[in-house]
Amino acid sequence: MHEPPSARTASVAQRRAARKDLLVCFSHLRWDFVFQRPQHLLSRAATTYDVLFFEEPMFDDVARPVLRQRAAGFGVRVATPILPSRLSRAEQIEAQRALLEFALINAENEAFLFWYYTPMALEFSGDFPPDLCVYDCMDELSLFRNAPDALTDLETALLARADLVFTGGRSLYESKRLKRSNVHCFPSSVDRAHFAKALDYDLADPDDQARIARPRVGFFGVIDERMDLDLVDAVAQLRPQLQFVMLGPVVKIDPATLPQRPNLHWLGQKSYDELPAYLAHWSAGFMPFALNDATRYISPTKTPEFLAAGLPLVSTPVADVVEPYGREALVAIADRPDVMAAEIDALLARSSDERSIWTARAARRLSRMSWDRTWTDMAKLMDEALGGEDVDARVRA
Repeated sequence: MHEPPSARTASVAQRRAARKDLLVCFSHLRWDFVFQRPQHLLSRAATTYDVLFFEEPMFDDVARPVLRQRAAGFGVRVATPILPSRLSRAEQIEAQRALLEFALINAENEAFLFWYYTPMALEFSGDFPPDLCVYDCMDELSLFRNAPDALTDLETALLARADLVFTGGRSLYESKRLKRSNVHCFPSSVDRAHFAKALDYDLADPDDQARIARPRVGFFGVIDERMDLDLVDAVAQLRPQLQFVMLGPVVKIDPATLPQRPNLHWLGQKSYDELPAYLAHWSAGFMPFALNDATRYISPTKTPEFLAAGLPLVSTPVADVVEPYGREALVAIADRPDVMAAEIDALLARSSDERSIWTARAARRLSRMSWDRTWTDMAKLMDEALGGEDVDARVRA
């Protein structure tokens, strides 16, 4: 089964010298969903590893299980199990195990690594002994709506099995380090150059936004049980002169529950590449997260992305936003509709000198952050755990 890295050092180092290792990522999020932490990290991992992004299954009227694979860009391959709809839960697990075995047997790589975002994948991958097992815990999935009953026990097993545990924020780190050692905190980072495109005021206003009046206050991201819809509705009611632009897919909640007002605009999901053009024509951003179990441990990737786009913003008091962004006066914090409305007023009324001070402060914070740096630091820990040479040096050579 799963032997410690120290027992594998010599053989792994020898095998790794010959070719790229295979990194198999097990994710509860689909590659073509919102471009976020998994995509940022794995697109960088693909410069060093052959990356196979193993998605949760889809169901269809197929005669037998099939593993559909495709190139997804960035050097990443996406593998999606297509399973017959009639399978029982036990049969689904066995089918995925067989498809994973098929993928590993047919890979030309000598060594392989498992990278988990969902502990549920342990049900079908637990019998395979990878050369390194990483758990990148980006959310407390057990607290999300419709979480499987087995998730908590499987995460306990994964925490015991993993050679390395990374967390997507400080709150998650404080929680997971109570359960095991060798936990490393890697908060959400940012692609500064991408979101700095929003500073180009010559960017054309997207067609579905161009008809909306100004000033605009915006949100982008997944719209689910983590959003306080009552708060959104109340703030829009309090400030009818402001236009609230909401970008993102609606999941796990009924779209009919979205509040409707003349100044609320639900424009749907936009691609990662499209986002700067939308943000370039906003005056401020807001993050109306609900304060519930699902948001207790979140570290929103969009926080530094708003800053990189040059947009002042206000957020509800989510722990990983309050510290450090609220403490450093980079994000205004509001816990009630009237307070959030007042904070938005203050953001829009800032003088040019106040805006310059905020911009310089945001630049200092962002100068210490990048997904490149995050991946480099992760890769170093992985290399140390494997006991081999510097992976990036091998690739450069």
